[in-house]
Amino acid sequence: MNPVLLSVLFAFAATAVCCPLLIWGLKSLKLTQPILSELPSDHQAKRGTPLMAGLILFCGIAAPFLVHTSPLTGYLGAVFLLFSLIGFLDDMKKALFQNPSGISARTKLLFQFLFTAVLLYVLYSYFELSTNIPVTATMELVLPVFLYFSIAALFIVGSANAINFTDGMDGLLIVVSLPTYLFFFAISEQPEVQLFCLTMIASLIGLLFYNLYPAKAFMGDTGSLAIGGSLAFLCVMEKVEILAPLLFFVYFAEQLSVILQVWYYKKTKLRIFKMAPIHYHFRLKYGWSENTIVLVFGSVSWACALLCYMLWRYVLVT
Repeated sequence: MNPVLLSVLFAFAATAVCCPLLIWGLKSLKLTQPILSELPSDHQAKRGTPLMAGLILFCGIAAPFLVHTSPLTGYLGAVFLLFSLIGFLDDMKKALFQNPSGISARTKLLFQFLFTAVLLYVLYSYFELSTNIPVTATMELVLPVFLYFSIAALFIVGSANAINFTDGMDGLLIVVSLPTYLFFFAISEQPEVQLFCLTMIASLIGLLFYNLYPAKAFMGDTGSLAIGGSLAFLCVMEKVEILAPLLFFVYFAEQLSVILQVWYYKKTKLRIFKMAPIHYHFRLKYGWSENTIVLVFGSVSWACALLCYMLWRYVLVT
């Protein structure tokens, strides 16, 4: 059997088969999701659902080592691991103390910027990361190293948190992130990146069986921050930063809705949306079911990924 196919099948099978065992363990340890009191009543019913099922995604990052034990494979695994560690600490505090707030935002941002700075330095020093940003096939922005690093760090941390905001309904982040990983698989010329994306897709599909409404477990920040960090770094590694506003459209819309809601409320004591992130607005204002929201947001993500591929193919590389 083709080793790449074997690795992908391993990632899917290990996730799908081991997830029930992980869910049982999380329940036994009472590591469950506390629910914000402001959330709708149907979300209050989810109190007690096991948290940190995102740990199962380590099957996805372990699988590529069956095929490629190269430095780049290790680097991609390190990106996933470090961002997952931040999410794990946040989830653990939530679960142990039944406090929806988790660790402070300042602490999370501190660790995110620290890990991002180290990972960017390694990427630049050992994997020859270019500090130029391609705009078209014949034009690029030439940036000094320090300026590029500053912009890239802000982009990565901002994107990781935007993607984290998207994990607010059963199956939502998984369905939205599948086409994003597929986009990076389609454009990359690096076998390690392609394999990483394929095994992540396989693992996410395996987890989706247990995360679709009604979810048997939540991936938590353990999974969502790791997904966010890896997708943001893939954007930088593949030099498609210029496409990020479109490729990450759903994630940025979720994040922007929170920023606008907070800003407008502080200014007027009124709310733009029924609730932010914006997926809750569709639930509360229009009565959309969680599955409908997942389907619509997922469809938008697929459309954005397809359009980005066309722009990459006919604008960035032609």
